[in-house]
Amino acid sequence: MSLDVPAALLERAEAGKVDDAEFVDCVRRSLPYAWAVVSDVAARAHATSADYADHAVPPPSEAERGQLLRALASDAIRGGLERHFGVKLAFQNCHRVAAFKLAAVGGETYRRFISPVAQIRNQSPELRDC
Repeated sequence: MSLDVPAALLERAEAGKVDDAEFVDCVRRSLPYAWAVVSDVAARAHATSADYADHAVPPPSEAERGQLLRALASDAIRGGLERHFGVKLAFQNCHRVAAFKLAAVGGETYRRFISPVAQIRNQSPELRDC
């Protein structure tokens, strides 16, 4: 299971009554490494004049790598994080996470970052099985 969902939250979800704040808090508690990475890049993106900030350090273990993969591969989790932090997340390899300012989405820097060319250029033999 990717999220550690408290029984009370699960009951509310079964009744269709979960708001974004509760969901994002569940993500924060369940995926602390992914939360820390996204929180950091979002804060740095908002604090810079650049279009984005990124994190390209490999996770310390497979458990942390799994957290990033779960957080960024799930539309619901990724969307909740994007809404909470007010950014658009982009993901390459198994650990490179970028937070783009919303105004930059669709711009040249964003398009370049998410392009197949950028994905290929950010590969290396060390990352092949990550």
